[in-house]
Amino acid sequence: MHAPFVSSAGSDPIERHGGNLVATALRLGCRPDQLLDASASLVPFAPPAALLRALRTAPLRPYPDRSYGALRQAIARLHGLEPAQVLPGNGAAELFTWVARDAAAAGVSLLPSPGFADYGRALACWDGAHRPLPLPLTWSEVWPQPFPGQQAQELGGDVLWITNPHNPTGQLWSRASLEALLPHFALVIVDEAFLPLVPGGEAESLIPLVERHPQLVVIRSLTKLFAIAGLRLGYAVASPERLRQWSGWRDPWPVNALAAAAGEVLVADPRWPRRVRHWVGAEGPRLRQRIGALSGLTPLPSAANFLLVRGDDSLVPLRQGLEQRHRVLLRDGRSFEGLGEQWLRIGLQDRSGNQRILRALAWELRAGP
Repeated sequence: MHAPFVSSAGSDPIERHGGNLVATALRLGCRPDQLLDASASLVPFAPPAALLRALRTAPLRPYPDRSYGALRQAIARLHGLEPAQVLPGNGAAELFTWVARDAAAAGVSLLPSPGFADYGRALACWDGAHRPLPLPLTWSEVWPQPFPGQQAQELGGDVLWITNPHNPTGQLWSRASLEALLPHFALVIVDEAFLPLVPGGEAESLIPLVERHPQLVVIRSLTKLFAIAGLRLGYAVASPERLRQWSGWRDPWPVNALAAAAGEVLVADPRWPRRVRHWVGAEGPRLRQRIGALSGLTPLPSAANFLLVRGDDSLVPLRQGLEQRHRVLLRDGRSFEGLGEQWLRIGLQDRSGNQRILRALAWELRAGP
């Protein structure tokens, strides 16, 4: 977990990641279970029964298999890969750290802006140089969209980091537009943490291209899809040579036995992702329409399970009011490089949770400053 940073006013803590329930509850003087957390973008459903069974029966006395052979095989079957092309990690964050070591050695990284702050955090571990790749803040709602690759080539970096769908905008990039960029960079890193949640998203995955492009690394997280942030489980898909090198750098057992057992079960069941994609396809447009009817707020089109919202004025007082009076947590736009006080990101909830968010927003906007 990363510490919050403080705004220029010196009094408004901004979490670089959502989901910091314990610290927020202490600050607000309430219990964590009284908070509706729309600052993190996790599936709102109860865990699958198969997950709970796997956790009850996971072997805890022996050390985990250092090769994670069973888990690698399960992930490889999911994607039609060889197990040597897969490396499980302690969440996507751990894997960002190792790919950032490769990126720092390769040269200057281009980081999309606005974008996820953890890429810069990972590069800082290795003194990696980077510069922003500005993305437009207006777009259509037709998916997928072409990635603005011409600007990426003109900036002249050596490494390109891509999030698909993009975080925090929710834009789904087309595979064809991303594939066209691969020959122009020494290393291309694609974060597909949210892609399995997107209706039609898998058709845009770059995982099928890894075998033909050794400079390509795709990183996924099971955190968002299965709401298991506490277990910390993700995986990288890359060339076997690259992954063997990472294995030699990192701790002997980065994935614990509980997470490994859970992963084997979860990736084998196609029903859960279908349920999640149905939820995103139904609730996302509905929430966007309802928020768009509120005065002073403009929710932008999103293919993902979150909405980026622009305000006519600063939305900091609105976010603070939702926390303090309604116990509803939204993501401060300033936690993303390239956004300011006029932006919020709202994680999609179930129907009752979305209704609670809408009631709180309406109340605060009526109350005014």
